[in-house]
Order: sequence, then structure tokens, then C-alpha cells
Amino acid sequence: MKLVRILQASTLAAAGALTTVRAAEEAAAPAAAPAPTEPAPAAPAYTDVQIFEAFGYLVGQRIGIAEFGLSAEEKAAALKGLDAAFSGEKNKFNPEAFGPEIQRVLGGRQQVAQARLAAAADQESAAFFDELKKNPKILSTPTGLYYEVIQESTGAKPKPTDTVKVHYTGKLVNGTVFDSSVQRGTPAEFPLNGVIPGWTEGLQLVGVGGKLKLYIPSKLGYGEQGAGGSIPPNATLIFDVELLEIKAPAPAAEPVSVTTPPVSSQDAK
Repeated sequence: MKLVRILQASTLAAAGALTTVRAAEEAAAPAAAPAPTEPAPAAPAYTDVQIFEAFGYLVGQRIGIAEFGLSAEEKAAALKGLDAAFSGEKNKFNPEAFGPEIQRVLGGRQQVAQARLAAAADQESAAFFDELKKNPKILSTPTGLYYEVIQESTGAKPKPTDTVKVHYTGKLVNGTVFDSSVQRGTPAEFPLNGVIPGWTEGLQLVGVGGKLKLYIPSKLGYGEQGAGGSIPPNATLIFDVELLEIKAPAPAAEPVSVTTPPVSSQDAK
């Protein structure tokens, strides 16, 4: 019995000592770093009200509403119709009845606006080329293309059927850049007879390694249609062009020789 008590006491003492050691080790250990907190989501850059204002503006721009030349009364009527749609009114206007009429009125307004823009572009173009003709460095061709050789080259000149590799920057008369392989950092490649006439003609005037500035009238560019939203109708185009390479045509595939096997007497039967 006495031995049992001694063993029990020893066990309790050992357990107490172990607990003390563990407590001391935990106290000596550095405190665990707190779990990182996720950053709070950034506040929206714009309010919902601003977003809907931008939505209305961009929709109006997209359909070219400024070109329709709405009077104050017509503008109020358009806003009244939008307000009815926002209010959820149903069947206020029949699309079958009003669709053709909307096309008739807006189509007519667009034609008037385009005619006005074309006339303004023609005046701007005429004034631009009149001033251009005063510069002795600028040459012209019988088609009405004007150009200036910026850097001469003795390299080969392309033919209309060639594919060329070029760097270029295209601008409008007001200086607006509408396209640039230089800004993209990648030269462009295309068949010379697959682009606007001003390019097809102009690139044949310079050899590989040469640089040109092309002044392309609308009739040798994109004409009355313009191009997308960046080149307006009847626009004069100015291009700075460097001819980097004339690409070798792909080798033609060799014709496959087909030999007709002789007909055996057994096949003929």
C-alpha cells in the first residue's frame, strides 16, 4: 500500500513538472502572427446615377441623335416617350405602324445631316489641297494623289499584285490619329491591290526602305461612306508610310501527276 501511494505521488509530481515545462515553452515561443485580413473592396468609381447618365449619353451617341437636328419640341417628345417606357406603359405605340414612319423621318434627317457634313468636308479638303500645292516638295499624280518623299530608297518598288510589309500612321486633316501600326508596335502586311486606291498607287512610288507622306483625297480613300466611326464621310487622309519589305509570293504547289493504270484484259471483261 505504501508503495502504491509513493508511485501515485511520483506520477502526480512528474505530470506537474511536465505541465510546468510545457507552460514555460509556450511562454517563450513567439506569439503566432494574426491571420491576414482581406482588404475591403474598393468603392465604386461612379454612382449608379452617373452610370445611367453615361448609359443614356452613349446610346444617344451610338444612334447619332445629334445628327437628327431635333427641335426643342421634338426633344421633349422623345424624352416623353422614354419616360413612358421607364414607367412600364404597355402598347403605347404599335411598332408595325410607327416603325416605317420612324425610319422615314430619321432616315431623311440623316441624309440631310450627311449632306451637310459632306459639304463641310469638301470645303475643308479644297482649302487643304490649295495650301498643299504651294509646297514645292509635294508632288501629285494625275489621279489627284499628293505625296512627299521623306526618305529616298534604291530598293525595289512594289507592283499592285505584291504583298507589302509597312509601318504607317494615318491622320485626318485636323491631326486626329485614326490608325497606327507604329503605336501598336507591329508592322502591317497586306496585298497592295486590296487596300484603298490612294495606298495602291502611292506605295508604288517608293522603294523598300523608303518613306512617304501620302495626302489622299476622299475619292481615293473611303469616299462618301467613311470608315467606321473614326473616318468621317468625304475625309481627306494623311499617311506617314515606311515600306519595310516586299513579301515574296508563296511558292506555287507543284502539279500532281496522275497516271492512269493500264487496263488488264481481266478488267476489260
